[in-house]
Amino acid sequence: MTDRSVTHATFSLERIYQVSPARVFSAWADPNAKARWFAGPAAEHELDFRVGGREVNRGRHEGGPVLTFESLYHDIVAEQRIVYASTLHTGETLATVSLTTVEFSPSGDGTRLLLTEQGTFLDGREEPAWREQGTSDWLAALDAELLRTIEEE
Repeated sequence: MTDRSVTHATFSLERIYQVSPARVFSAWADPNAKARWFAGPAAEHELDFRVGGREVNRGRHEGGPVLTFESLYHDIVAEQRIVYASTLHTGETLATVSLTTVEFSPSGDGTRLLLTEQGTFLDGREEPAWREQGTSDWLAALDAELLRTIEEE
């Protein structure tokens, strides 16, 4: 029999981006932009960015099981906030369930992004620190995507 456990964790990450809230929000809403910074080159990514829409990101690490991150959008206010609920499956096994809020606000000539995630981590299949680090890595990739678009102008 498998040991069962539940770990609850909440974390918040704040970033300042040197572009407008409209540009940062667009990088979340546009399927091509989101795939570049969120999914990675070898992943399968689908995005239906609307209230009631879903996002699916499938990939794997070097020979490991398929990881499927699926989100359902519950609230979207253009250039202000996004609220979504997500699950992460390792193969066919549920590893986490989470609720994420992303807030966008002006900060000088740029944007302050505040991401807060409340997670339920099941049976030791994912650790809260791993999720926080992975999310931090995504936000760094978002910064690189935004800088890339500035350089293309």
